[in-house]
Amino acid sequence: MSDLIAIVYPTEAKAEEVRQRLFELQKEYLIKMGDAVIATKTEAGKIKLNQLVNTTAAGAASGSFWGLLIGVLFLNPLLGVAVGAASGAIGGALTDVGINDAFMKELANNLQPGNGALFVLIQEMTADKVLKEISPFGGVVLKTSLDETKEQVLRDALQKATATS
Repeated sequence: MSDLIAIVYPTEAKAEEVRQRLFELQKEYLIKMGDAVIATKTEAGKIKLNQLVNTTAAGAASGSFWGLLIGVLFLNPLLGVAVGAASGAIGGALTDVGINDAFMKELANNLQPGNGALFVLIQEMTADKVLKEISPFGGVVLKTSLDETKEQVLRDALQKATATS
């Protein structure tokens, strides 16, 4: 079962720094993530999601390839590419992998403009080692699906780092 953790940082850059550290920890097999998204709120109040994979672009690229292949078979490769790219982009835009976008936007509405919220979907984790690595970055826990004792350990570790800085 996966766990969701959302941590708020003072800036988007700080949230990105933590996300990059989590990717390094994933290479060391200390954590296995299903998704890691950074949400920010602009001064105008618009919510922006910085996701790992742009499903629309990936769908368009895949659709272009298959459209070209089918177009070559039916002697009209340009039409095949255009139709394939359009259908792939539409399919990619409708595909939601990882954390639900509407859920992240709803939680990100509570952010102050300029803050960055890091949403991480964790599949597996060596909790003590990962917590030791990310706690120096500080942050405030916005939401988790962890049980109460694990959540409190996370809150305490992050709060201690925030208090010292």
